[in-house]
Amino acid sequence: MNKIRVGILFGGKSSEHEVSLLSAKNVIDALDKDKYEPILVGIDKNGEWHLRDAYQFLLHAEDPARIRLHGAEDHVALVPREDGKSLMSLSGRFHHSAIDVVFPVLHGTFGEDGTMQGLLKIADIPFVGASVLGSAIGMDKDVMKRLLRDAGLPVAPFLTCYACEAESFSSKAAVEQLGLPLFVKPANAGSSVGVSKVKSESELKSAMEKAFLYDRKIILEQYIPGREIECSVLGNELPMVSLPGEVIPLHEYYSYEAKYIDPQGAQFAIPVELPVEVLEKIQSFAAQAFRVLCCEGMARVDFFLCEDGSVYINEINTIPGFTKISMYPKLWEASGLSYRELIDKLIELALDRHQKERGLKTQV
Repeated sequence: MNKIRVGILFGGKSSEHEVSLLSAKNVIDALDKDKYEPILVGIDKNGEWHLRDAYQFLLHAEDPARIRLHGAEDHVALVPREDGKSLMSLSGRFHHSAIDVVFPVLHGTFGEDGTMQGLLKIADIPFVGASVLGSAIGMDKDVMKRLLRDAGLPVAPFLTCYACEAESFSSKAAVEQLGLPLFVKPANAGSSVGVSKVKSESELKSAMEKAFLYDRKIILEQYIPGREIECSVLGNELPMVSLPGEVIPLHEYYSYEAKYIDPQGAQFAIPVELPVEVLEKIQSFAAQAFRVLCCEGMARVDFFLCEDGSVYINEINTIPGFTKISMYPKLWEASGLSYRELIDKLIELALDRHQKERGLKTQV
């Protein structure tokens, strides 16, 4: 039987470029090489695509602080073709290479926000994870939280500010409405990039300036004193939810450094022991959020669990981390699904969705 050719996209023009490299390494290592042939496409920080050697595609691969893409080999482009041979060399070294399905191991801008998903749909290539709409919604914290709130799901109170409104924005009014401390975040970013915990009104302006470095829209969010609980979701129309886990940050909050750089940045309880009614509530909210936000394939849903038992949805991540310490695969492993089985299932879901979508009419 011919192997399934899996195009693995990683890197990208994103503040989470290095996180993507770490995730890609683990996905490639976990692929069943008897069943799949990986086609490695690294996207550099300028947005150029390079075909990569499977054994020499990273520098400092074991060091999250120094990891880098290896020197460029062949520049490639994605070209829609009826014969399925969609990867074209720009150097003339080869003409076309077929890809059966794409696994976008891309975090943040130009990878997780629906832009890459739109390109893959135009190219008519199956791909793992949420489609255009679900990806765009999941990336935009403002839109995400408004949809969750309108669906009756619990989210922390928040305010939205656009860059053009920054000069007239009232710090005093924001603090009066949300209290202190509060969090300031870029609306479209992940991995805690550009996030600040604000403890006084005097700190708010600089925190907003920092967040505006990463997006033209930011949110200010009420601080919820609670435990950080996460669930993994897997599926298309009928999603499954993993057992929940707990992140116990050893930094002041679960920052980028705590997640990816400092090996002692957090502790994890996988799975976490919770009262049955709380566990069922969290799993139900995770499944509901997945559907409300038009997600498919995979997502990680993050919660705050308060002392009184109340639960708030913090956010959803449509391309969760796949590093060695990432919660998404670890929670599925704790729920009885190995890393390799998880990759199999994600690819199966991508192929199944693509087959169903190809059966739809596109002309009257």
